[in-house]
This record gives sequence, structure tokens and C-alpha cells, in this order.
Amino acid sequence: MDMDMGDMDMSGMSHASVMHMVFQNSVTTSLYSDSWTPKTAGAYAGTIVFLIILGVAFRLLLAGKALAEERWLDAEMKRRYVVVQGKLPVAEQVSTDSLSKRMTLTENGVEENVMVVQKTKSHPRPWRMSVDPVRAILDTCIAGVSYLSMLAVMTMNVGYFIAVLGGTFIGSLLVGRFYRAEH
Repeated sequence: MDMDMGDMDMSGMSHASVMHMVFQNSVTTSLYSDSWTPKTAGAYAGTIVFLIILGVAFRLLLAGKALAEERWLDAEMKRRYVVVQGKLPVAEQVSTDSLSKRMTLTENGVEENVMVVQKTKSHPRPWRMSVDPVRAILDTCIAGVSYLSMLAVMTMNVGYFIAVLGGTFIGSLLVGRFYRAEH
């Protein structure tokens, strides 16, 4: 793909704002703004360390959200429900439900009569002040960190790219067992 610039004046463009189309290994590649442009190898190494920490933080946030979701679901399942006057108790609703079936459950020689109920449709969980704002904050942080990682990779700097991958690897190694890979 040949991109002829013709008579276009390039004097207004600084070196830092040039979009590279191939990977490069310059130690003076800007990250996020012109003011974050490493001038020395040490500053470049510091930027690499930051990107590794950002990748680890991304995986920590995913694991934290998965653990929080599990805790919230456990709390919801343990929640007590109150019978309202005029409504049938759950046991009576189940026994009159056309989708419920009477069965016998046997374990270690002990038999117990049970009702098996088939779930026909999913019901959304209710909005909870103790859960949903925290979930929204976690999702926003996850999105922000992932976008910052994406912008680092889009600089097409090999060191930045490897640092993001390295941070993802280290984070997954540390806490990957706590969440399902959905991101």
C-alpha cells in the first residue's frame, strides 16, 4: 500500500505523533502523551516496568471481580424470603406446578421423596445497592486498564508489546485460577 503524501506539509508533525505501521524498537517512543517520552534507557525500562504492572493489575481486577461475583451469588442464594399474605408458599407452588415431578432420591439406603422442578426461563437478578455500584466500578476499572494496555500496544513498540504480554502472563500465573477467561 503506497501512501503518497504529495505536497502535504509535514513540518507541523512532531516525531512523537507519527503512527508506525510496523513494529519498531525505539527507546524514545511516547506512551499516552508527548510528556511521557522516555529519553534514556532507564526511563524506557521504567515504562516497561509500568506496563508489566498494568498487565498484572488487569488480571488482578478480573480475578477480584470473579471472586466478588461468586461471593454475591452465594449471598443471594442464602437470602431469606418472607411469605406474603395471600400468596401460596413455595412448597405449595411447587406441588401444583405442572413442570414439577415427584421422585424418590436414594442415598446410602435412605429413601426420600422429593419434588424436581424444571426451570423454564431465567429471571434477572434484582438491582442491589450493595452489589451493582461495586460491579460497575470494577467493570469500569477493567475497561480502563485494558484500553491503556491496548494503547501501549498500538504504539507498535516491541518492548511495550512484550511488556503488556509479560504482565498478562505474570498476572495469569498468579491469579488466573480465580476466574474464567472471558476477556
